[in-house]
Amino acid sequence: MFTTKWSTSKRNFGVVVERDVKVRMPDGTMLDGDIYRPDANENFPVILGAHAYNKHLQSPPLRPVGFTPMRGYMESGDSTFYARRGYVHAVFNVRGSGNSEGFYQLMGPLEVDDVCHLVQWLALQPWSNGDVGMFGVSYFARLAKAVAARGPKPLKAIFAPFAGTDDYRHRCYHGGILAHGFISHWRNSLDRPNYRSLYREAHGEAAYKEAIAQALRDEEISAVAGLRAALQNPDAGTNALVVDFLLHPFDGPFWHERNAHDAQATIPAYLGACWGNYGLHLPGAFTAWKEWQGPKKMVIGPGIYLDRPVYQFQDESLRWFDYWLKGMDTGIMDEPPIRCFIAPTGEWKALDDWPPPAARWTTFYLHKDGVLSEHELWPGEGSDAFDESHFEHGALIYVTPPLVENTEVLGPSVLTLYVSSTDTDVLLFATLLLVDRDGREHELTRGWLRASQRALRDDGAPWEPVLAHTRREPLEPNKIYELTFPLVATARLFQAGERIALRIKGADDEPPLTSLQALARNHLRRPRPLRVTIHHDELHPSHIDLPITRGNIIGTFFSGGDITSFGLSS
Repeated sequence: MFTTKWSTSKRNFGVVVERDVKVRMPDGTMLDGDIYRPDANENFPVILGAHAYNKHLQSPPLRPVGFTPMRGYMESGDSTFYARRGYVHAVFNVRGSGNSEGFYQLMGPLEVDDVCHLVQWLALQPWSNGDVGMFGVSYFARLAKAVAARGPKPLKAIFAPFAGTDDYRHRCYHGGILAHGFISHWRNSLDRPNYRSLYREAHGEAAYKEAIAQALRDEEISAVAGLRAALQNPDAGTNALVVDFLLHPFDGPFWHERNAHDAQATIPAYLGACWGNYGLHLPGAFTAWKEWQGPKKMVIGPGIYLDRPVYQFQDESLRWFDYWLKGMDTGIMDEPPIRCFIAPTGEWKALDDWPPPAARWTTFYLHKDGVLSEHELWPGEGSDAFDESHFEHGALIYVTPPLVENTEVLGPSVLTLYVSSTDTDVLLFATLLLVDRDGREHELTRGWLRASQRALRDDGAPWEPVLAHTRREPLEPNKIYELTFPLVATARLFQAGERIALRIKGADDEPPLTSLQALARNHLRRPRPLRVTIHHDELHPSHIDLPITRGNIIGTFFSGGDITSFGLSS
């Protein structure tokens, strides 16, 4: 890549591959990996990728296809691309995976320690110039951020889009609701994981058995055959990994140890995700942007993730590493710090900060007859209810009139509901929708809440409240509760004639239309029938605050803008 002012490293080198390289950790554990080097007698910067997947399938010579679960673990990037341009690319398995020794740590502190030692080892090799970067998406990126927070001296930059920050909130317990579908699938992507229960190690055998017995008494968990089987036979296969997730239903030390600790990081980081990945990586991009202390850039792309094997970011990452590891002025730091893709125009929007400084959070109230509008509630509007059971997954939907103005939504949304229930808990699934001119619904993003875990932390912002998730406070049946929770940020230009809609349910039974929607499905459900009532009146103003960055100057029209009638009665 080149312009009239700058160019990136040229494709000058052949490639030398060293397979099955072993690196000893301080406790004697050997990590296994492959190293791709330029075929030259020189010293080069090193790019590291660390993971728990099959190393032989990271970047095979395959024609890329769209993201699928079967290829989801191909996340290292093309090693030959970097080697031909003057970088060593090292791809290593973390302990307890692949051919690496030891017990798998589930991205815990010991795993991060190992990769820090690996960074030091790579910097000292005869083909290394002493400078190291880290590249990759998902697992690779999540681990890169954790290593960056430790700040090993040779690590000069990371390129780490599609990385979670908070495993409790962003991956495993959306709104406090266990996302068992993703966990059950993801464990099968690990390559020969050698895992033993971290809960048992921390609390002992007796406490482990009692915790399992307690989990089996949980009707939500025991209703899922795979979860019940894992608890009943925790030593089989990777069941212990699933059990450890089940035995940590609240935010606490287990999860804090596995957070990315972005606020401690001072090295340059390239962050990002895609709008379709709201059930996994997207929230972590924004929390990382907020907390990261070093130089940073962020790109949020179209909602299609990345092809597998990963290659789309190779040119952008080369510009990044050329700048930070080779000292080449590639112009990358002269460009806007944030770029966001806006559908359906296919254009990019440049931002100086996140959330967008231009965003104005506008309140849309839930009205009777399923209307969503900025208009205040009228007296006596009342409430709506839906039934949730094994036999009926009811829903409420609130829709604006057809928009007269093109209206851009860009940023996180906040939902406030006044809810009562016949049960002691409610699992809420809120979906922001676009309804097109033909009446078809298009899912944009979601928010989740277990009502018994409704307590908020004090460090949230008005546009992005943070739930504490440290305990459960059962609901008193038929009592009205105010519940406030975030919807993951999204971007969409609603065009004139389209509608903004909000759907509220007690289950996520809608068939996913894409692989990314599937990542946000398959949560626990309540074990017995219940009726959920959403109250919307003057005393209970249920509403959603939407981040408007364009349009909606005058606002929506109850009439839909229809002026063909003279208003005369027949």
